[in-house]
Amino acid sequence: MTGKLSLRGVRKSFGDTEVIRGIDLDVGEGEMVCLIGASGSGKSTLLRCINLLEPVDDGTIRLDGVDIAEPGLDPRPVRRRIGIVFQSYNLFPHMTAAENAMLAPRRVHGRDRAALMGPVTALFRRFGLADRMDHYPDQLSGGQQQRVAIIRALAMEPEIMLFDEITSALDPELVGEVLDVLRQLHRDGMTMILATHEMGFARELADKVCFLDGGVILEQGPPSSLFSAPSQQRTRAFLSRVL
Repeated sequence: MTGKLSLRGVRKSFGDTEVIRGIDLDVGEGEMVCLIGASGSGKSTLLRCINLLEPVDDGTIRLDGVDIAEPGLDPRPVRRRIGIVFQSYNLFPHMTAAENAMLAPRRVHGRDRAALMGPVTALFRRFGLADRMDHYPDQLSGGQQQRVAIIRALAMEPEIMLFDEITSALDPELVGEVLDVLRQLHRDGMTMILATHEMGFARELADKVCFLDGGVILEQGPPSSLFSAPSQQRTRAFLSRVL
């Protein structure tokens, strides 16, 4: 498995508060990496740094060997390659599901609606929403809206997908349909990094699980070892609370 993304010594502060305190992480092509840890441990900030929504204060983030965290670098080409989906769907209420999905590729890539209709329709069909393309967000359930948000990110044809607690705003019965989308993406070989509270899902599907605490990766490894025999006391305490 080749290295796709490599972080070394990544740091990020907001004012006097250091939120990310020297993170090293390698993500291989086609890997699913799950970030776990308490709220405030730095998971969301780390994803935002990888997508260049937040500039890092120190360290390198290499995508296919090129440091994308270089100061002054235009972040837009990177964001076309690294998609991100948040827990709030942020769909435009006055646009249909299909129009929401087509907006970014039309604006960023300059592709017209006719050229996009085929691939976007295929994405809606693939994720069980072909009959919802002409619906507006308020006509969709939370789980359907979150799937549209994922389709919107995939319409940009990214190489890596980041997911920030995308099931935490959903009713429990809707969580499964969104996790099924992630399962399918994993089967298709998409490189993914997830901040998640879904421990069962991380245990089942992740290639690597990273436990964040106080802005550092305290422990990482395959789910079989991290969940069954964590080496750090903090990891054991966290898992005993959430499992």
